[in-house]
Amino acid sequence: MGDPHRVGVVGLGVISRAYLDTLVGRPALRVTAVADLDAARSAAVAAELPGVEAMSVESLLSSPDVDTVLNLTVPAAHAEIALGAIRHGKNVYGEKPLAADFPAALAVMAAAERAAVGVGCAPDTVLGTGIQTARAAVAAGSVGRPLFASAVLVTPGHERWHPDPDFYYASGGGPLLDMGPYYLASLVHLLGPVRAVIGASSRLRAERVIGSGPRAGERIPVEVDSHVSGVLEHASGALTTITTSFDGVTSTAAPIEVHGETGTLAVPDPNHFDGAVRLFELGGTEWRTLPPSAGYAEGTRGVGLLDFIAADGRRAPRASGELALHVMETMSALLRSSAEGRRIELTTSAKPPALVPLTAAEEWRGEETASAGPAAR
Repeated sequence: MGDPHRVGVVGLGVISRAYLDTLVGRPALRVTAVADLDAARSAAVAAELPGVEAMSVESLLSSPDVDTVLNLTVPAAHAEIALGAIRHGKNVYGEKPLAADFPAALAVMAAAERAAVGVGCAPDTVLGTGIQTARAAVAAGSVGRPLFASAVLVTPGHERWHPDPDFYYASGGGPLLDMGPYYLASLVHLLGPVRAVIGASSRLRAERVIGSGPRAGERIPVEVDSHVSGVLEHASGALTTITTSFDGVTSTAAPIEVHGETGTLAVPDPNHFDGAVRLFELGGTEWRTLPPSAGYAEGTRGVGLLDFIAADGRRAPRASGELALHVMETMSALLRSSAEGRRIELTTSAKPPALVPLTAAEEWRGEETASAGPAAR
């Protein structure tokens, strides 16, 4: 069984509550420390969690009571925190994207390799029953040979609901870097790695208006492109058309569709762990909903960290740094292609991780994490 794997959380914004709800109380893991630039916020969170100490960021990164740093800072700080943790010999598991840009993401992975520590990265929603059931269906030949796919995200923008949305429109933000990891990680699971991209993007509004919270009505600048689209060439030969936008209102398109020689698969929102997977077969007359056949049932934010800790010599962590690096380069290449007006070939690749067997919530919350693997120190 061994001792619980010790986790320190850096960054206590909106998403941290979802992670803490998942992680606190798990038998193979113990949250030992929290840190935030706002010391009062750190103290308030620690006061709610018995045995958890509020620390400064630097103290947490160097703490002997932390094995893995859970990096929930804003994207612009992802690389800085990750590199700080790695310098102190800590494993790092972070929110997406891996870093604000591809060179920084490369630096994180290179530092981790030199230090012989593990790197994991969200999104872990792709490990739920939605994407994993779709992946199992594709692997089983439900659509025949996959030929192409589409991926569509259209939303008016996060400033409608987020009280501090500035980072969504600053360096490291935008619809592609913010939401693209969900779609691109899913597409790698479904169709394999990407070898080249062609992109186009636009920025037609110079500012946004915060819609909720104490700053409601405040105008914030838009410093990144707010609509990004493109074509992904997968190593398998399949093509994906992708649209990510903070400029539209909504869309009737399925979040992801996989089209093959004998069928089409409608894949649920990759920002959620579950959802209906629907199949329309050649010669059929209606869509058929497939029962869940793979994935972590009732998944919640943080299950990827539990998977990271539970990984052993038989498999690599599924929400891995390698996959996050490939996703980061794919997004970077789409933006670069848009700016330069040309096709960009990628330099990285990522083998799709092992399919998640259909795993009941009771199991992944307990037995699945009962032993720590190579990510543990």
